[in-house]
Amino acid sequence: MKIFLNNKIYYLFIISIFCTLDQLSKIYINLNFDKLLNKDLLIFKIEFIRNYGAAFNIFAGNILFLSTISIISTIILSYFIFISETKFINKYGLSFILAGSIGNGIDRILNGYVIDFIKIKYIDFPVFNIADIAINIGVLILTISYLKFKS
Repeated sequence: MKIFLNNKIYYLFIISIFCTLDQLSKIYINLNFDKLLNKDLLIFKIEFIRNYGAAFNIFAGNILFLSTISIISTIILSYFIFISETKFINKYGLSFILAGSIGNGIDRILNGYVIDFIKIKYIDFPVFNIADIAINIGVLILTISYLKFKS
């Protein structure tokens, strides 16, 4: 029972840390927009994009639909992390995905758009944010888990 409870604390920690980092980074970008725009940071460049859609701007302009999806995904992911009998490694992956979903969901619900600001300088890749990084970490963990434990 103690290990089970401790794992829930770890999941909450992952979710809290990435949601906080995501929201603080977006606030910082908003407050320092004029100083940071097009600033080079090693392999990254700061750009400011208001993404009115989901990944790669799909469903652009469908704020109600995307906000509803954010809320539903938060409920479903929370169930699989905190209630179901899912493998612990998958719960870690889902925790990262939930953190990203909440981070982008907060933007979508409060602003009507998601703030993206990280641009990789040396490859042509869409601008993204900390929440997107968390989602990708989660997907990577789930993929590795699937490949390792498939039977």
